[in-house]
Amino acid sequence: MWGNLLTDRRLSLPPVAKSLSARLLFLTLSFVMLAEVLIYAPSIGRFRLVYLEERLAAAHLAILALEATPDQMVSEELERELMAHVGAYSVALTKPDAGKLMLMVDKPGKIDASHDLRRATFMSLIRDSAVALLSARMRILRVVGWSPQNPEVLVEIVIDEMPLRAAMIDYSWRILNLSLVISLFTSALVFFSLHLLMVRPMRRITASMSAFRDNPEDPHSVLPPSQRSDEMGIAQRELAEMQQGLREALLQKTRLAALGTAVTKINHDLRNILTTASVVSDRLGRSEDPEVRSLTPTLVSALDRAVNLCAQTLNFTREGPLALDLTRFDLRALLAEVEGEMPRPDGSCLEWVNRVEPGLEIEADRDQLFRVFLNLSTNATEAGSHRLEIAARRVRDFLVIEVTDNGPGLPKRASQHLFEPFSGSARKGGTGLGLAISRDVMQAHGGDIKLERTDETGTQFLLVLPMSQG
Repeated sequence: MWGNLLTDRRLSLPPVAKSLSARLLFLTLSFVMLAEVLIYAPSIGRFRLVYLEERLAAAHLAILALEATPDQMVSEELERELMAHVGAYSVALTKPDAGKLMLMVDKPGKIDASHDLRRATFMSLIRDSAVALLSARMRILRVVGWSPQNPEVLVEIVIDEMPLRAAMIDYSWRILNLSLVISLFTSALVFFSLHLLMVRPMRRITASMSAFRDNPEDPHSVLPPSQRSDEMGIAQRELAEMQQGLREALLQKTRLAALGTAVTKINHDLRNILTTASVVSDRLGRSEDPEVRSLTPTLVSALDRAVNLCAQTLNFTREGPLALDLTRFDLRALLAEVEGEMPRPDGSCLEWVNRVEPGLEIEADRDQLFRVFLNLSTNATEAGSHRLEIAARRVRDFLVIEVTDNGPGLPKRASQHLFEPFSGSARKGGTGLGLAISRDVMQAHGGDIKLERTDETGTQFLLVLPMSQG
């Protein structure tokens, strides 16, 4: 299914000339050829040096024929044959104990350049090779160097540069052809390796992202996690986890949207039903029957909880991003109002300790913050707390508010899903909407709320709020 999905999708891929594969192939060819050029320069210099040393060795052997004669003289015919073998106009040899011997066929013309191989360096060999290759005219060279046959014998030859240049050009063509073969072979290997290791996985990732964008709720659009241990495998696994998380979040939001639509549709009828039930409960409360009158408060309380649940669910599903009505107000005065209007079910008594300093003003939506503190205090009362303490301190441009109760603490299951709607309630029958709504309010102000601690001694929440919304 997954393979068919990616095969059937028509992605807007770049043309071959602009694809990643073509760029990799071009770069590989370029880098290999650059490496070959860097290798070629010293290679051609070395080739020229060996060529000249071979001519010196041949000249030494030609002089040995001259030494074999009693008068150190050879016939003109033999001399021409020896010089043709050397490929030189003239040969001179100097021994430490025998003086200087010389062979000459024709008197050379003007010598254009002299090269002493005894003083040759790496750069001079490369420079002289480049001059020889780029020279367009025939030059006469004088070459001096130690004989490869005997390091104590100095050999001097006068040669024509054209045969040397032709040999260098032939060697260069062989190097070029070999470099092209190596470049193409290396590029092909690199191309197919990178195509398998990078290009194909990248196309799969691109296809998965495109399929997920078109239909994020389709489970087949999620990229299967890779078992590779390199960066590409890590990227695929991270993408798969992100897609799975987004898909679950979208499914949850879809269910919440459907719930909001359903609640909106039934809210009117449900309110009518609850209104009728409330009228009946009021009449039952005036009944002369003691047993009926004793049961009426329970019925009224149940009806109140039903109305409250309906209102909370409807508000949560309808709200979306909060529109804040910003004003400046005294935070201590707001907390005093929350204390006065906080419901106390079953006659419970909650000690309220307001440690916020008088005159501490903040810029926020007063009604929304009233709702946050009312939710926290109501949760503390319903959890069995008898004391609630609220303190505030300023940290740079933020106000950190601590809300601490002395209740029995939150169950582990509730603390793991504390701010998730319909999942984070700590009491039976709760919706978990109170803290979810409180977090939305704090984040809309540019702040946040988090559970600082919870244990058998109590629970503490931290609220972070900017001092100003500017």
